[in-house]
Amino acid sequence: MPAFERVPDPLRRPRRTRRLRPLRDRSRPRFRGQSFNRLIPNILTLIGLCAGLIGIRAAINGGFGEAAVALVIAGFIDGLDGRIARLLRATSRFGAEFDSLSDFLCFGVAPAFILYLWAMRDGGRYGFVPCILYAVCIALRLARFNAGSSDDAPKAMPLHAYAYNFFTGVPAPAAAGLALFPLFVGLEAHKLALPSLLALSRQPLLVALILIGVALLSVSTLPLWSFKNFKVPAQLVLPLMLGGGLYVTVLVADPWAALAAAGLIYAVMIPFSLRSYRRLRAYAEALQEEVPDEPEGAAG
Repeated sequence: MPAFERVPDPLRRPRRTRRLRPLRDRSRPRFRGQSFNRLIPNILTLIGLCAGLIGIRAAINGGFGEAAVALVIAGFIDGLDGRIARLLRATSRFGAEFDSLSDFLCFGVAPAFILYLWAMRDGGRYGFVPCILYAVCIALRLARFNAGSSDDAPKAMPLHAYAYNFFTGVPAPAAAGLALFPLFVGLEAHKLALPSLLALSRQPLLVALILIGVALLSVSTLPLWSFKNFKVPAQLVLPLMLGGGLYVTVLVADPWAALAAAGLIYAVMIPFSLRSYRRLRAYAEALQEEVPDEPEGAAG
């Protein structure tokens, strides 16, 4: 044992040792709600809806060129919001319903209203009937699409793989482009100073026939190519890119002629889409007939 041992004094306070407290991480405050990425598709849909309303206002003031540009912007946004929603994994039931309402206004109500002010108000008491028919058919087409894509919709029979490459009827944005064909032709005729062509594009009978035809095509069961799942062969990738660049150049230089040409090209594609669908269906049915039926009792 040591010679001297220190005895603790009970009256003396123990010496406090300063302990170093670990630095706490200052975490950012967390707010409840959705992330901004999930709101981007809905914001784009809202911008497209505003573009459709701006197009209606421009047509009321006589600015048919501005109205056409607004609807083209709405169509471009409509092609983006769904893809961005799937890319960001921000798809929702609210977004789908909001997009459908925006499509009805931009591609159902706005084209009918613009064409009424463009030509159909000179058609007498029945001039508004084709416009109403067109808007109603677009609403029915969107309702049928929503009912078919709903999770609660009964799946009567599975679709074949080739069926996913086709729309049933003309989609709403394409229907708006086809319906506005007289407006595009008239704006081009006005720019080229062709009064006879301008007068023809404002004939109520011609515009009424186009509206009725497009309305019936939108609610029809015709299979039309859907370019969402369309696969381009490797040898056609470069020509397709060159053609797309050429079309964008023409669209910037002469927008009304380019939009009118796009409507004609889409109308010409309709019989080719029908022929392609029938060929694919016949090929699928032939493959099913070639598969031999399994004998009874073979399984197990």
